[in-house]
Amino acid sequence: MDVSWEDFGWERLADGVGRRRLPGWDSTSGLVVGADGVLLYDTGSTVREGAELRAGAQALLGGRRVTHIALSHPHFDHVMGTAAFAGAEVFGVVGIDSLLLREREALRSDAVRHGVAVRDAAEAADLLVAPRHTVSAERTLDLGGGRLVVLVNVGPGHTGHDLAMLVPGSPTVVFCGDLVEESGEPQAGPDAIGAHWPAALDRLLSLGGEDASYVPGHGAVVDASFVRAQRDALAERFGLS
Repeated sequence: MDVSWEDFGWERLADGVGRRRLPGWDSTSGLVVGADGVLLYDTGSTVREGAELRAGAQALLGGRRVTHIALSHPHFDHVMGTAAFAGAEVFGVVGIDSLLLREREALRSDAVRHGVAVRDAAEAADLLVAPRHTVSAERTLDLGGGRLVVLVNVGPGHTGHDLAMLVPGSPTVVFCGDLVEESGEPQAGPDAIGAHWPAALDRLLSLGGEDASYVPGHGAVVDASFVRAQRDALAERFGLS
């Protein structure tokens, strides 16, 4: 692409691959562009935020629409903007579809507790979109023009439903969701499965290798040595080392 991603509020990571750091919780949404399709990884915390992501992607891409969405895990700041993307095919780890619908009220409450306006949280919960396509192991999507992305069920770890995304290229880019955090210590809520979290990071490293760029759910892009150090810290934290 000839345009500057940064001019439209996106950080370019590789040819046709970028991300946006969202305000509030510094969560990441990733964008992968192919000749025939456009994939967004995570949709933000509200329908309003999702609509801003949609507008930002369309501005960058000359009006092209997001055709595919991948949801990294079922926390409010990553999934509650999906309703802004009418017609997109939505993917997530097997089981996340029923969990999101079952936990709709808990997501709304969690969003409000973290500072989302009551009205915005209620709207996002009412319009919550569950994935129609689930990933039990790996699933490769062809976005056209040689652009492939691999969705990988790497969890459990941060949650019971962690979906990573591998974008082969130069460099290879691995979107990690909240399995990796750079802007603070990884957050382990009641749905975290600490005994398996280090193994999930081992899986990420095996997917991307030493030269990949690793995109955390929150914070700056990191390298393999950072992921390995966080893996060791988590193993110690959960009594596995």
